[in-house]
Amino acid sequence: MWSVLKARAKQTAKPYPYPQRLPVLPQRFRGLPSLDASRCQEGCQACAEACPTDAIQVAPWQLDMGRCLFCGRCEEACPPHALTFTREFRLAARKREDLVVSPEKQFQLAQALDRELAALFGRSLRLRQVSAGGCNACEADANVLGTVTFDMARFGVQFVASPRHADGLLVTGPVTENMREALLATYEAVPQPKIVIASGACAISGGPFAGFPAVHNGVDKFLPVNLYVPGCPPHPWTLLDGILRLLGRLREQRENP
Repeated sequence: MWSVLKARAKQTAKPYPYPQRLPVLPQRFRGLPSLDASRCQEGCQACAEACPTDAIQVAPWQLDMGRCLFCGRCEEACPPHALTFTREFRLAARKREDLVVSPEKQFQLAQALDRELAALFGRSLRLRQVSAGGCNACEADANVLGTVTFDMARFGVQFVASPRHADGLLVTGPVTENMREALLATYEAVPQPKIVIASGACAISGGPFAGFPAVHNGVDKFLPVNLYVPGCPPHPWTLLDGILRLLGRLREQRENP
């Protein structure tokens, strides 16, 4: 018993000093897509044809991060390597249309809530997580925010078990027909005012399940969404950064990681 306590006392595990220090991301991480249009070959549609979710359109070229699975097939299919995924992990946006990026349009980081909501939730936010038909990948990466490394609670943000104790919902999954009523009932149980966060490609657009009759292609078909966090699943740092920006806890400027 004492040896266990002594070993625990020697552990140096502590929260990563984000946002003072940028996180160390894995080598396979794919972040904000970037296109060098000068390298594109005339008439080439290889990236669009390789995309499994039709997230890419050509003429004019644009990529919808709300549909993107960040699988990298488009990058591999691009002969002149015009399309690449950067290591920029800050991808959350307030508006659905802001997730559509192109060479002519600079990606806009998520803006903070209005003054009234920021005053209510800026220093204390309780979220009820709802898996509306998710595969558990988004759910797992959201739960990681409660571990020592991320320690979301140090910012005053926590997940709670009951919607009656929550300030908003964090929704994952494409909203299957079987989960539609449960999602709406959970939303109604959250006291006013409340916010909704759509986390992951499925919650934003249906992801790989878009168009299937058993799903509703995202949460904003039913509920007003305050924050969109793209990814399949979103990296925990992406989700945490988006929540902090929504609460006005981070500056809007972007520095290269």
